Amino acid sequence: MTRNTDFFDQASTPLIERTKASVQAGFAEAVGDTPLIRLNSLSEETGCEILAKAEFLNPGGSVKDRAALWMVRRAEVEGALEPGGTVVEGTAGNTGIGLAHVCNARGYACLIYMPNNQSQEKIELLRTLGAAVMLVPPAPYTDEMNYQKQAGRHAARLENAVWVNQFDNLANARAHYESTGPEIWTQTEGMIDAFVCAAGTGGTIAGTGRYLKAQSANVKVMLVDCMGSGLYSWVKTGEPVMSQGPSITEGIGNSRVTDNLAVAAVDEAFQVPDIDMVRMVQRMLREEGWLFGTSTGINLCGAVRAAKRLGPGHTIVTILCDAGSRYQSSLWNPKWLAAKGLA
Repeated sequence: MTRNTDFFDQASTPLIERTKASVQAGFAEAVGDTPLIRLNSLSEETGCEILAKAEFLNPGGSVKDRAALWMVRRAEVEGALEPGGTVVEGTAGNTGIGLAHVCNARGYACLIYMPNNQSQEKIELLRTLGAAVMLVPPAPYTDEMNYQKQAGRHAARLENAVWVNQFDNLANARAHYESTGPEIWTQTEGMIDAFVCAAGTGGTIAGTGRYLKAQSANVKVMLVDCMGSGLYSWVKTGEPVMSQGPSITEGIGNSRVTDNLAVAAVDEAFQVPDIDMVRMVQRMLREEGWLFGTSTGINLCGAVRAAKRLGPGHTIVTILCDAGSRYQSSLWNPKWLAAKGLA
């Protein structure tokens, strides 16, 4: 897919028409409009307002519901997906879960290619939702056996099927430009100094950040990266050089700049080791009662670093990607953590 840096500047009809009805008509209308939550202990510690978008309250349970809905809708509008068709994707889990929900709601079959090192909870949930799951060994994007490339080849062999290609499908970023960004701007009444977010596909940070910067050039967009990824290096040097890893995080980090990430406007970057992420999610459970997953822990560490960089009195917004219940066999399993040296 060709990169288009003017994508967000084009005057076009929204892919999803949003309504403000008190009764939401089905799964699609239930996606989005998630609350913005103050993280009290982090706010008091830093002297900043640290606010987080509760994306785990989307109907499919994660921030990826937005991208899933917008990408399927784009395929419908462009005529690539007709009634009774099949949606194929390679995903670490949450995008697949969102797609499975959307496919059930709109009458499509769903086929997911997934690295076999992802949490068992996500795999089982996908199968419960009726998706066909193909577990494959992890392989870098440069390898033809990479899960995304296998998904693309499989979709090409099917009739009335679409590979949604979340990494390079700009409907991913558009979802956040048309929904997440406007929601955050409204919820903060325009009083936001920084948006901090991890990136895997890059859709969330690109779409949300571009919208917020369009409202105020003073908003800083800050990328927070896990270890074993090249995105911190990309922001700092212009080249995605992989850092030492690996990381236990799922769904974030990358070795390349995707088409979604290429249209992002990023001002700063931080890198967070797994041990800091583990301590953060455990702290949130102990001090505030929240059960979060790995990418959320990385985001919260990034928000604290942004607060310390900017100083007291600023408002920082980040994303609560999904719930920790999807990581009970890994992140929330003491024996598993101990085996990884993260107890």
